[in-house]
Amino acid sequence: MRTVNVAVIYYSATGTVHTLAQAVAEGAEKAGAHVRLRKVAETAPPEAIGSRPEWGRHLQDTAGVAEATLDDLAWADAVLFGAPTRFGNPAGQLRAFIDTTGPLWFQGKLADKVYSAFTASNTAHGGQESTILALGNTFYHWGGVIVPPGYTDPVQFRTGNPYGTSHVAGDGAPGEVTLEAARHQGRRVAETAAALKAGRAA
Repeated sequence: MRTVNVAVIYYSATGTVHTLAQAVAEGAEKAGAHVRLRKVAETAPPEAIGSRPEWGRHLQDTAGVAEATLDDLAWADAVLFGAPTRFGNPAGQLRAFIDTTGPLWFQGKLADKVYSAFTASNTAHGGQESTILALGNTFYHWGGVIVPPGYTDPVQFRTGNPYGTSHVAGDGAPGEVTLEAARHQGRRVAETAAALKAGRAA
C-alpha cells in the first residue's frame, strides 16, 4: 500500500469521543498510514467545565495530546473528524477549529482529500446521524472525497451506523464492537486514500 498521512482530529468533553478517536487512529495505523491524533482546543468557560467533574478530569488526562493546527490538515491525505453531538450538530469546539480553515480552502489545499466522521451522543436518538451529515456539508465545500464505513465489514451490521462510528455515551464507555467499528473506519479511510494516491501517481 502506498503510504498515506491520516489526521484524526476530534473534540471530546468527557472522554467518549477521545476513546473512539484512539481506535480510529489504531485502525489507520494498522493499514500502514502515518497518523496524527489531534484534539481541538477547549473553548468552554471554566464554570461550564467545573459543573461536571469528569469534564475537568478528562482535560487533565489528555493534557499531553497535541492540539490540531492547520498544518495537520495540509499534511494529511485523509482526515477523520470526531465530535459529540450538540443539538444535532457537531460540538462548537470542533466547529471553531473548522471555521479557521478558510485560508487553506481558498488555496485549494483541502480539496481531493478523503474525509470521514464519527460521533457520540448521550441518548440513542440524540442526533448522531445528523451530526455526521452536518460535517459532510463542510466536506462538500472543501471538494473532499467522503468515505463512510457503510456496510463494508461484518461489524457494521452489529453497530447499525453506515454513516460513521457512533456511540451512546449514556450506556457507558464504548465496548469492543464499537471500537472495532472505529478501527474499521480508520482502516477503510486509510486504504481508500492510499488507492487514490496510487491512482493519481500512475
